[in-house]
Amino acid sequence: MVVVPSPPPWAPPPELVSNHPALRHLLTCTSMPHFIQIHALAITTGAVTDNFAAARILSFPAFSPAGSLPYARRLFAANHRSDAFITNILLRAYASLPNPFPALSFFAETLDSSSPLRRPHPNTLALALKASADAGDLDVGKAVHGMALKLAEASDVSVQNFLVRLYASFRLISPARLVYDGIFDLNDASMNIMLGAYLNCGLLEDARQLFDEMPERRIISWSVMINGLVQNSLFSEALEIFTAMLVEKVDPNESVYVNALSACAHLGAVDQGKWIENHLRRKNFAATVRIGTALIDMYLKSGCVKNAFDVFDSMREKNSLTWSAMIAGLAINGRGEDSLRLFSSMEAAGISPNEVTFVGVLNACSHSGLIDEGAKHFKSMSWVYGIRPNVQHYCCLVDLYGRAGMLAEAEEVIENMPMEPNSAVWGSLLNACRIHGDVNLVERAGKKLLELEPENSGRYVLLSNIYARRGMWEEVAEIRRIMKKRRVTKTPGSSYVDLDGENHEFMAGDSFHSEKTAVYAKIEEMRSRLKTAGYKPRIKEVLIDIEDDDEKESSLYHHSEKLALAFGLIRSELGSTIRITKNIRVCDDCHLVVKMVSKIYGREIVVRDRSRFHHFKDGDCSCKDYW
Repeated sequence: MVVVPSPPPWAPPPELVSNHPALRHLLTCTSMPHFIQIHALAITTGAVTDNFAAARILSFPAFSPAGSLPYARRLFAANHRSDAFITNILLRAYASLPNPFPALSFFAETLDSSSPLRRPHPNTLALALKASADAGDLDVGKAVHGMALKLAEASDVSVQNFLVRLYASFRLISPARLVYDGIFDLNDASMNIMLGAYLNCGLLEDARQLFDEMPERRIISWSVMINGLVQNSLFSEALEIFTAMLVEKVDPNESVYVNALSACAHLGAVDQGKWIENHLRRKNFAATVRIGTALIDMYLKSGCVKNAFDVFDSMREKNSLTWSAMIAGLAINGRGEDSLRLFSSMEAAGISPNEVTFVGVLNACSHSGLIDEGAKHFKSMSWVYGIRPNVQHYCCLVDLYGRAGMLAEAEEVIENMPMEPNSAVWGSLLNACRIHGDVNLVERAGKKLLELEPENSGRYVLLSNIYARRGMWEEVAEIRRIMKKRRVTKTPGSSYVDLDGENHEFMAGDSFHSEKTAVYAKIEEMRSRLKTAGYKPRIKEVLIDIEDDDEKESSLYHHSEKLALAFGLIRSELGSTIRITKNIRVCDDCHLVVKMVSKIYGREIVVRDRSRFHHFKDGDCSCKDYW
């Protein structure tokens, strides 16, 4: 499907052109100098005295990418016959800005006692409610609600729709539902806004019920549902809805494709992602920067670097987000030097990097051990590009020094940060302690983490694991007592292996999988061949107090990624790549085993854990054991 663009809002209808021929030039206007000539002609021919013509003239500087909102504001001020329609054009333009406060300011001006427009139109109130929600100002939104009630406009469907949106944006589902239930003239927009309200508040069953009860589901309803599921991290469910949409022969729009690809990226479902790319081609869907960027992100988060490069190189237009996705993706796939080369190409192409770009650049330096280059790029953010580093960039800097064993420098960064370090910063420092060891620093970083995130089980587990590796079992027991007291439960380790578009999940010590007998038989075969190849188990990775070494070794073989690997060897075609996704960090022993298996069985294996990708081939890993 080729998307046919709708005419721009400043395009005049034929009947208006026949009355005011000067407006014909608006159809080909692409710059403000050209528009100023059209405006002058409209003044001399008297077109500006017609409010319909004046509205089209105002629309160009208000909405065109080549326009000028300050010029539109002067036009509005000069028109002493402005009505509600013209007012709403300017208000809508302000409301579409990333910063919603100018819209609220302009709305307040229209209420001035000297203004002939001090009784706002329902559409004006609706736009003010939208700006209030976007600005995160519930008090202003409530004031507009009160105004609508006072003016007897609260029953207008556009006002009610945006009231639902306002209250839902603050997760106030009861008032949102109260307004929704009072909509007499319920329309598609009303139902879609309420659907989004439920999803925004995490009320997924209510959202699904409303979605299923819709008399007719248009593209926007499918889009809202899929987007909401993705935002709630229900990626499998989002892909199920996407599939149902195709079955019902509803053509997806750009937003749906982007969200479906995002779901594939989070699941590591590369086969489904490839199917979506082929589907786009079959439909002749117009390639857009958003879809291209989403494809790149999906491939890189599935460990398919070549596919990502193919998409990147084929894109005619790329923005900073496209470049940033590629730079960050290469970094987490162990291609740090390629990531930095691409950053240089981005600079050479005249594309200005942003905050997101530098997160990728700093991660590339951190994962590749490029300490001096990472420090140089961190300084260049403010010195060269005028970008003030945020807490995420400082976190990357701590990680850069910490991975390299420069713990004093990492701690110094934290002490000199211009903002309060968050849990991610302290987590990076604690991870460095796990790699290089510093019990005193472990105590300080661990204490800070448990203060900042008392309900995050991962923080307790990391601290407990550090103690366990050093045989500090009393400290391990104390961490467990604190978890029990605070009712914090550990997230169990699990791994997924993607085969033929289907994800197969394994838990540590899994005894429930339908093919567990074959899997454990394969584990024993792997164990025998590994020992022949010289494998020595890293029993320090057994993080429970077991005295018998054989028992420790057996427990290592029941880690979820080894079970997933065994299943992949059984079910995948010879020579094909095995892709595994792990919900927590891969342990050192599993990393060693997968390296050796890649050589013994002649297979390429890609393991994605919570922080990066490991590409195993011929007994080597892309991380070069620096992770």
